[in-house]
Amino acid sequence: MSDRNPIIAVTGSSGAGTSTTMGAFEHIFRSLNINPAIVEGDSFHRFTRPEMDLEKRKAKAEGTKVSYFGDVANDFDALEKLFKDFGERGEGKMRRYLHTFDEAVPYNQMPGTFTPWEPLGKDSDLLFYEGLHGGVVTEKNDVAKHVDLLIGMVPIVNLEWIQKIIRDTNKRGHSREAVNESIVRSMEDYFNFITPQFSRTHINFQRVPTVDTSNPFSAKVIPSADESFVVIRFREMKNVDFPFYLRMIDGSFMSRVNTLVVPGGKMSFAMELILKPLIANIIEKKQAASKQIDWMQTYK
Repeated sequence: MSDRNPIIAVTGSSGAGTSTTMGAFEHIFRSLNINPAIVEGDSFHRFTRPEMDLEKRKAKAEGTKVSYFGDVANDFDALEKLFKDFGERGEGKMRRYLHTFDEAVPYNQMPGTFTPWEPLGKDSDLLFYEGLHGGVVTEKNDVAKHVDLLIGMVPIVNLEWIQKIIRDTNKRGHSREAVNESIVRSMEDYFNFITPQFSRTHINFQRVPTVDTSNPFSAKVIPSADESFVVIRFREMKNVDFPFYLRMIDGSFMSRVNTLVVPGGKMSFAMELILKPLIANIIEKKQAASKQIDWMQTYK
């Protein structure tokens, strides 16, 4: 963690409301006049799409499994190095993973490939990571320890599967059979690398549908925000003003002493209400740390 070069990480997989999350953070950054360096977790995949297809075939032949949830297919060394370098010096390198033709055409590349590595934008106020592994910890790597504010976006698993099936078939051109197979193949890595992160997060936002998702493999549509509740769990309750949130968010209630439940349509509002003061405090600490260092350098 670093007061002078803070890191905010949103970790979690599909189905929790990525577009809502990004919209909420964009509003917060704009209102606080913050210039973030934005990093996508997919850029730390280890393989291009053709390479990953080859790895999956090799693993199947060897009786093993490989998935984007696990350490084989992701470069946790590079991810931790980015967080460490940014925290210490405000520096680092980033790239993009191009999922679709629309994303790839401006770079004159094929989908499923990476853009070249390039330095982070200069004078960034903070690093903002959104992806699968912002709080991952393994025997070799501890990404979570570098993060100042770690947020979990957590759909219940059936909703996650519905989101993945519909996204990958409609937007990425995969067959339902291939997507279903990838879900089964990924489960061990999901248990080992994804779910443990949500015990390390400072706050979790978990979307829970209020419609029948009992057979996600037959679903035709993704449950909407208005067909959901969002369960918000705070790891630490110090300075959490639950009565204020209950007054401000219509239809909200407490399910446990550390857990606020809000209507799904209020998710973006709830995120801004809860996270904006936390991020403002991070920026205040950054400014204070920078002033202290400047003062020390002046009077050396």
